[in-house]
Amino acid sequence: MPQLVLIHPQIPPNTGNIARTCAATGTELHLVGPLGFEISDRYLKRAGLDYWPYVNLHCHEDLAAFLACRQQRGGRSIGFSTGGRYSYAQFQFQVSDWLMFGSETVGIPQFVLDACDATVFIPMSQPGVRSLNLSVSAAVGLFEAKRQLGELG
Repeated sequence: MPQLVLIHPQIPPNTGNIARTCAATGTELHLVGPLGFEISDRYLKRAGLDYWPYVNLHCHEDLAAFLACRQQRGGRSIGFSTGGRYSYAQFQFQVSDWLMFGSETVGIPQFVLDACDATVFIPMSQPGVRSLNLSVSAAVGLFEAKRQLGELG
């Protein structure tokens, strides 16, 4: 089953909302530090409501620790970026994919994007709108991957 990765998230409610989505879908959530907040942040906890016991959460101190974990477990790194190569709706997801999202302010660091197996984007109809909110983007990407893989039951 795909896993969701947040690299350097900055806004606690976004991460809390994504954690709630992961709880509802049984998806592992990986947080890669440094984070822009403390895990104990009340806004993070509030956004995740009482679903935190259902979140399979993995916290990685930094990119090196996360990359070692990802390499050990295998699978493809799929970077979500406004400059991605493929539309998320046309991309063929695999069960072992790591769906990677960057911080709200700067996205995924370029050197991480360059190392991804593929990069995807979510099309925007309005040219002046650069991107969706991080929690919305993560849900859109995750649900498309799960739809393609027949995991929505």
